[in-house]
Amino acid sequence: MNFESLGPFVPLILLFVVFYFLLIRPQQKQQKARKEMLSALKKGDRVVTIGGIHGVIKEIDDTTMSLRVADNLNLKLARAAVDRVVEDES
Repeated sequence: MNFESLGPFVPLILLFVVFYFLLIRPQQKQQKARKEMLSALKKGDRVVTIGGIHGVIKEIDDTTMSLRVADNLNLKLARAAVDRVVEDES
């Protein structure tokens, strides 16, 4: 095999390697962390939704949850709508 013929492809291969380590790999890590966070949700967790609604999970199943946002106000949301879990403010 003639390695001189691979010369023009070396920059393209290096560019792909850089893109992998700067873009693809961190995005995969972030998706994995989000999936773990969503699977660890449980009743009583304080959460913030993607839309910015703060509340406490009252009921939860595989795809939906009931979120208490005020004394007599519960919203039914998709489980995937959770952006983050808020740690207890002591």
